[in-house]
Amino acid sequence: QVQLVESGGGLVQAGGSLRLSCAASGRTFSNYCMGWFRQAPGKEREFVAVISWGGRSTYYADSVKGRFTISRDNARNTVYLQMNSLKPEDTAVYYCAAAASNVVPTTATLYNYWGQGTQVTVSS
Repeated sequence: QVQLVESGGGLVQAGGSLRLSCAASGRTFSNYCMGWFRQAPGKEREFVAVISWGGRSTYYADSVKGRFTISRDNARNTVYLQMNSLKPEDTAVYYCAAAASNVVPTTATLYNYWGQGTQVTVSS
């Protein structure tokens, strides 16, 4: 089992920044690819970003590319999502997830463990 706890969400004005954190406990954190997903009201959960177990590979959704940065600190068992130039359409509950995978998955069904989510609200 891997337990994931997100933090760092909140209310921010358009153009602002937030940094989300996801602390992991349980099995060896460095064995997992870590991803961020988000779900807005009335919409399906969508992929945001993923980072490989060693941190060398990252992949982003087109909607956040150039604005969001995913990183990880395996010594601290934590993955981060730095979000800059936020837009109202970024408003959603953000979830981190862990995948026991050799490739960087972008599909939610490939992830084994999920956090409870943290709310991000961007006002216009």
